[in-house]
Amino acid sequence: MTEVWSRRAFLSTAGGGALLLATPAGRAAAQAVGDVHDGMRAVWRGLVLGGDLPTGAEPFRSRLAALGEMAGGWVAAMAPAAGSLWPDQVFSTDPEMLMQSYYRLRTMAEAYVRPGTGTTGSGALLSALLTGLDHLHARAYHAGQAPYGNWYCWQIGAPQALLDLCVLLYDQLSPTQLTQSCAAVDHFVPDSVVGSYTGTSTGANRVDLCRVLAVRGVVGKQSAKIALARDALAPVFPYVTSGDGLYRDGSFVQHTWVPYSGTYGAVLLGGLGLLSGVLKGTPWAVVDPGAQVVFDAVEGAWAPFLFNGLAMDCVSGRAISRGLAAADVRQVRQDDHARGHALLAGILLLGEGASAAERARWRALVKGWMARDYYSRPLADESLPLSALARLAEVEGDPAVPAAAEPVGHRLFGAMDRATHRRPDWAASLAMASRRIAHYETGNGENLRGWHTGSGMLCWWGATYGNGQYADAFWPTVDPYRLPGTTVSRKVLADGAGGDWGASRPDAVWVGGCTDAEFASVGQHLRGLSSTLTARKSWFFLADTIVCLGAGIRAADGAVVESVIDNRNLGAAGTHALTVGGALQPTTPGWSAAFSSPGWAHLAGFGGYVMSGAGGFKALREQRTGRWSDINRGGSTAALSRRYLTLWYDHGTDPTAGSYVHQVLPGATAAQTAARAAAPGWLTVLANSEVAQGVTVPSLGFTGVNLWQAGTAGPVEAGGPCSVTVRERSDGTATVRVSDPSRTQTALTVVWHRPVAEVLTRSAGVVSAVPGAVLRLGFADLTRAAGAAQEVVVRLG
Repeated sequence: MTEVWSRRAFLSTAGGGALLLATPAGRAAAQAVGDVHDGMRAVWRGLVLGGDLPTGAEPFRSRLAALGEMAGGWVAAMAPAAGSLWPDQVFSTDPEMLMQSYYRLRTMAEAYVRPGTGTTGSGALLSALLTGLDHLHARAYHAGQAPYGNWYCWQIGAPQALLDLCVLLYDQLSPTQLTQSCAAVDHFVPDSVVGSYTGTSTGANRVDLCRVLAVRGVVGKQSAKIALARDALAPVFPYVTSGDGLYRDGSFVQHTWVPYSGTYGAVLLGGLGLLSGVLKGTPWAVVDPGAQVVFDAVEGAWAPFLFNGLAMDCVSGRAISRGLAAADVRQVRQDDHARGHALLAGILLLGEGASAAERARWRALVKGWMARDYYSRPLADESLPLSALARLAEVEGDPAVPAAAEPVGHRLFGAMDRATHRRPDWAASLAMASRRIAHYETGNGENLRGWHTGSGMLCWWGATYGNGQYADAFWPTVDPYRLPGTTVSRKVLADGAGGDWGASRPDAVWVGGCTDAEFASVGQHLRGLSSTLTARKSWFFLADTIVCLGAGIRAADGAVVESVIDNRNLGAAGTHALTVGGALQPTTPGWSAAFSSPGWAHLAGFGGYVMSGAGGFKALREQRTGRWSDINRGGSTAALSRRYLTLWYDHGTDPTAGSYVHQVLPGATAAQTAARAAAPGWLTVLANSEVAQGVTVPSLGFTGVNLWQAGTAGPVEAGGPCSVTVRERSDGTATVRVSDPSRTQTALTVVWHRPVAEVLTRSAGVVSAVPGAVLRLGFADLTRAAGAAQEVVVRLG
């Protein structure tokens, strides 16, 4: 029997983001212990195990039995050899296999100490555990051994699992085994790893390293190690302005160039929760006031990317390619819902150290997300550890905790080129790329074909539909050149094109926009990955629609260029009806057709599309087959087939001035879509060129303009590149918001050609605001605003 976890999946669930604090009784017992280190060890054991589980209730009864069966299988398969502990995990040349071997031992130790596994206290299991521990120490993980391969395995993966094992089996291990284990950790994770906040010792990695040092100090009873771990957390807390960490706008970046709220961010969140829990009430408690930054980030950085229990893929980096590991006989998926569930459990864990008000809000949010996750019930998630399930079950069953509704609003994360839009019945995310943020991340043979995820990928989900859109084998089966919302050259790219670890950053600076927290104007100066493609793309996020504009689309690659309106995953056998202009289209896979514009289309079960730009659009039904191993070298080789319905614009080979205009209407009926198409006055396109893109919707009082250079679009005129969002309200006031996504303007003038009687308020960055027949605004140096918007509130004339 075999089980393979991805490194981050294991750490963010089994020990770095989804473990429970010790029960109150357990903590009281720990505090009664004379030696503070023994007390902390008892608390850590409680963190790992999650206290007493209802062993006779589901899902715990079945999961405990499966844990015992798995451990028994590993006992039977264990065959110590010179370079391996199990035949399928040869570590002599691959430290990943050494790390996986320690993961197995740790899981076996959990089966040994947990009641209800059928192997609780088993002599055979304990014997195998001791044999395995001694074998890995003698053959690979010991003081004096030179590390090889991936640093992560030696400094985070293996030592975390080893130290957890030492805590779980502390009373069964000899003093020599404990001493040798501590010496091995000291060798591979010396104090110097946290000596400077650089390289692989930042953000989530720094929290992981601090966890190793802290538990090493607990197991070896060395207070200095614990103090060092606490003190080394300090650089994690402050907001950053570049590189790894949390930004004031809620962005979280890891590997310098990659948005990572969904995976590394979860590790950071859960790791801090664990460390706060084990240090609480000791001489080394975390009292740094900067820790509030992380508490604030729960609602500011993580919640915006959670919807119905899933974590949006646009902030999960290369983890989107980890759907199913090659040797995972249990067929446990790692998808957006599993990543979301780990975040939910991590939020609950961190909440134990938060204020009473924060804890109550977070528990209500988690309960709401759990209740709405109809596609992948959290308590049925086999990727979560038992302790996380217990925490989630406790919140779900607590009648005193209300289920909070999904928040409504728009969030723009300028520091990581991401945006989320939340409406009462749907949510969307947008992924872009710039000099600051990579098109995608590949590395360690993962996410080999995620090339175009930063080319304007627009994802959306309904409150009661489409929640499996990207979870249901989307990434291994979708055409990687036709990701929804993107504009791409179909120039053939090699696996991993652009380079590892976020090297694929385009030479573009105008990426971002501005929002009033409800609606938004967002734009991207697109430069294609490993191609000559350039384009200007804008999105205007409104009440029931996303208005999408493209202009200046050109390339000289000798390849076709396309802009994808949408590409919907219909599942293994979906025949969702497509209606175009009132005519029902065939449902047979392989069908395709071209349609003139303006026009409209509706896809049953999803929503509608209104195309109003020049030229036509195309549609295709196809069945696509792929394998996780196609996009992740450690992935399953099993073939998977899914059906897709794709709508796109074909700009031709080497276009010189391609463009498009369309609306995406999530959840709209065919009648609603037809009505929007028949109401041309609802939306006016003010401009769609390489100078400016903009729209106005009078019924919403909305005007949004993205100026790529000095120019004019409708009533908005600017002396340089900027993004402008105007909201006029029924009370006779209006709010004008202006940002500089390019971060290049040391001074800027914006004129709104609208009579204004009075300026009511203005941001500090607005150095002049002159009302009259027009509103004339002057802005100070906007480079220091990091893309954030400046605001002026006026009374209309």
